[in-house]
Amino acid sequence: MRSLLLTAVAAAVVATTAAVPVQAQTPPRNAAAAVAGPLLDAMFQDHAVLQRDRPVAVWGRAPGGAEVTVSLGQAQVQAVADATGVWRAHLPPTPAGGPYVLTARSGGSTQTLSDIMVGDVWLCSGQSNMEYPLRQVTNAETEVANAHDEGLRLFLVGRSSLPQPSPATGPVGQWRLTTPATARDFSAACYFMGRDLRQAQGVPVGLIAASWGGSIIEDWLSRKTLTDLGGAEDALEALSAYARSPEEGEAMWRDFTLAWWNDNDPGSRQGWNRERFDDRDWAPIPAEGAWETTVPALLAFDGVVWMRNTVQLTAAQARQAATLELGPVDDVDTTWINGRNIGGQQGWDTPRTYTIPAGALKAGRNVVALGVLDTNGGGGAWGPASGKRIVFADGSTVSLGDGWRYKVSAQVAALRSLPRTPWIGGSGLTTLYNGMIAPLGAYGLKGAAWYQGESNAGDAAGYSRLLPALFADWRARFENPDLQMLVVQLANYGPAATQPADSLWAALRESQRLAVAADPHAGLALAIDIGDRYDIHPTNKQEVGRRLALEALRLAGQSTVASPQPVAVERGADGVHVRYAAGTALTLYGFHRPVGFELCDADGACRFVDATLAGDQVILPAARPSDVKVRLCWADSPICNLYGPQNLPATPFEAPIV
Repeated sequence: MRSLLLTAVAAAVVATTAAVPVQAQTPPRNAAAAVAGPLLDAMFQDHAVLQRDRPVAVWGRAPGGAEVTVSLGQAQVQAVADATGVWRAHLPPTPAGGPYVLTARSGGSTQTLSDIMVGDVWLCSGQSNMEYPLRQVTNAETEVANAHDEGLRLFLVGRSSLPQPSPATGPVGQWRLTTPATARDFSAACYFMGRDLRQAQGVPVGLIAASWGGSIIEDWLSRKTLTDLGGAEDALEALSAYARSPEEGEAMWRDFTLAWWNDNDPGSRQGWNRERFDDRDWAPIPAEGAWETTVPALLAFDGVVWMRNTVQLTAAQARQAATLELGPVDDVDTTWINGRNIGGQQGWDTPRTYTIPAGALKAGRNVVALGVLDTNGGGGAWGPASGKRIVFADGSTVSLGDGWRYKVSAQVAALRSLPRTPWIGGSGLTTLYNGMIAPLGAYGLKGAAWYQGESNAGDAAGYSRLLPALFADWRARFENPDLQMLVVQLANYGPAATQPADSLWAALRESQRLAVAADPHAGLALAIDIGDRYDIHPTNKQEVGRRLALEALRLAGQSTVASPQPVAVERGADGVHVRYAAGTALTLYGFHRPVGFELCDADGACRFVDATLAGDQVILPAARPSDVKVRLCWADSPICNLYGPQNLPATPFEAPIV
């Protein structure tokens, strides 16, 4: 449990923070003559990059009470291992440069690492758009072939989901030089950001990529932070139970989720899971494919849909032990046979296989009822029809590949958020922090780039609390109160809108904008114009990386370029004035007027309005006394044509009129 151990031994560590002459060290009498295993933590390897211009924590293990001497170039520091064998020291601030040799000595043991560079180290994290590899981007063949830079080092953290931090100290990744072989499977957005920073600053750059496709932000937060935020007590209790015993945790969680369905889902309350419920007026639904692509009435629908099917069984089949296979379900299911709950899971790509309890089946007609909650994109039991079946103990099967009928129960906006199974990697609580962030220890960082939000798009209000909490959590984790946090705002994705409407994606973007605006060490990289309304994974990661790098340079005081954001929204005699920073060079593309501006009244009714660009202001001349706020580019996939310097789009926003 590396992070806890580091905290526990802080008072016992003795370290210097300035270069001192190298002296022979006599180990204490209780120290072993030699150390079994490496002295340095697994994060310190050949080809590593250490953070420049600030004290850098180094740590590892040695016999209890042993003195450890660490040197980097001419700098040397000492520490003493505590009773558990953990030691820690701080190297003095070092300017960019290298290569250096990093050496740790204790008793008769020495560990030497070569080709160590000092520069800027960035952590890149999030869900699938950050995980998206270089080999799949636009012009991938050329980009991969040109990936040669010995000053750009890559560290790819392997996927790991843990219900609690692990005491294991093995490596979670390996520092590598940038080559076509090492870069092709690395995070593309992270790589392009690092490449552009290398070109702009000329210092070594280390990139640590730790991402998990489909993950929610809650899974990247520490348990302490989630506890302090409140609202997840039941889930954290179940997570603790699961860490002790998976069976205990699963039983506890089954009770929690069934209570949620009964309390929130109209279909559950109306008995749509019952065997004798009359579903003859329900519409047919294909056995495979997401409902957003196979059922026109469910285009862009997020919420709960119930699906039912019947199957005829013989008496011999009904007597056998059996399992129900449904394939993957997007995102959450509650599954019933003949009015009896047999399971439920979360995870859009997790195949569902449930044991059918003895006595649940019967000769003749049997009813399978499936409640499905989809929170974003896709939806439904989307796997192949051949994967939907009942499998009996004797190896025979009965197909459920056709005959499904469906009915809509509730839209996601009308539901209280379903607590997600806390130990499932990507959709749980704190498991990715435990497996992929905590093992990094207090490794020195310049900043972190965060590319996530799609999986939290149904809860913008919650995200407005969680994103600042992530900032604070990781600054504490990496012991850097000034850690720069770069956020990629959600890209345009989903159907275009012909009229103003509420948008979960727009609301999530606004929570990202406000969290960044409130933090002097945070930056916002827009993607509102470089997404793909038909693909949640746009391939233009080059521009994402460029915009991340521009924000990093701005925060470092080396650039003033940023996406234009309004500084005031005021009512004037000729309408509403949206003012940008004085002197902002605003540009219009494709039309002589800004498009995408809306005026909204106190009842939430919004309308598109004509707008005029006047220097560093946009004037909305059709204001009414009842108008109370302005929105810009407020849609899943808006059309936006207002830009600032270096082809950066103006930031979508919602703001009151003052």
